[in-house]
Amino acid sequence: MPDSAPDSAPGSAPDGTPDGTGHGATAPQGTVHGGTQENAPGADRAPVPHAPARGTRHDNGAQVSTGSDTAGAPAAPETAIPELVIISGMSGAGRSTAAKCLEDLGWFVVDNLPPALIPTMVELGARSQGNVARIAVVVDVRGRRFFDNLRESLADLEARHVTRRIVFLESSDEALVRRFESVRRPHPLQGDGRIVDGIAAERELLRELRGDADLVIDTSSLNVHELRAKMDAQFAGEEEPELRATVMSFGFKYGLPVDADLVVDMRFLPNPHWVPELRPFTGLNEEVAAYVFNQPGAKEFLDRYAELLRLVAAGYRREGKRYVTIAVGCTGGKHRSVAMSEKLAARLAAEGVETVVVHRDMGRE
Repeated sequence: MPDSAPDSAPGSAPDGTPDGTGHGATAPQGTVHGGTQENAPGADRAPVPHAPARGTRHDNGAQVSTGSDTAGAPAAPETAIPELVIISGMSGAGRSTAAKCLEDLGWFVVDNLPPALIPTMVELGARSQGNVARIAVVVDVRGRRFFDNLRESLADLEARHVTRRIVFLESSDEALVRRFESVRRPHPLQGDGRIVDGIAAERELLRELRGDADLVIDTSSLNVHELRAKMDAQFAGEEEPELRATVMSFGFKYGLPVDADLVVDMRFLPNPHWVPELRPFTGLNEEVAAYVFNQPGAKEFLDRYAELLRLVAAGYRREGKRYVTIAVGCTGGKHRSVAMSEKLAARLAAEGVETVVVHRDMGRE
């Protein structure tokens, strides 16, 4: 989410780039293992014909119901008022990181919403038939003339008995100056003065809000992983942070997937392409899969790599990583990589990892 200041904890990259997967291209379909269907990154991926999707999740993590009002139809009953978290604090203290953490935990996150519209946002959530049960709103000095409306909006929410919490991200002047200088960007309230002048003006503007905060997190000495851990501790409850995996088959002759976190090569196994009766089929075919896993080393690779992924998944969860893409390659992305991807995805799903299979190059020949 773009910001006028670096909004990340120390030890992390500046948190000023948009967070999402929408790039204007049509997202591929995939097989869902152990969860709802996700649009995996990339393009030109053939849909998996078996195992239909169990649901649809939009890029912002919110389940959105669709439908139209018909004449004479009774109005849908309103559900409970959504839980609300307001994220604010000093520019550069980690607001965007905190917001992304809540988004990964399933909250509907709105960045830089004018404070006067917060009650309206809560009202819309209450009419969503339970699809938007938790809303997080990032409020900061980018709103400028809207910021004075925040206290009035808070009073309105209190009158409506809305459960709301204010999270305030704090940091020392020294840490904030260091972060702004590292990305060579001005403070949003700096004007013609120095960075410290902008920090002082912002600190004064936010003084009352800080006093009303339910949770104050000082990020002066925190890195991005430590800040996410603090947010998880407050908002994840007893549930372990969810990890989602995309297992992607691909063909090396079409290039490596640019978004792969882990890459494995199946070209050490004999190629079914050279078996005439198997050549027309893909790794989704039972005969092809049986041929692949009857080869020496195939089952051993599956067992050992699945064990390795178990260790990696546990580490990703500890570090607050929510998404991982595992790329499985062979020459054309049609036989060996497809068969192995299906088996690996099943193993991950058995370990409680929400997994989507995408066959990027299947059908390109």
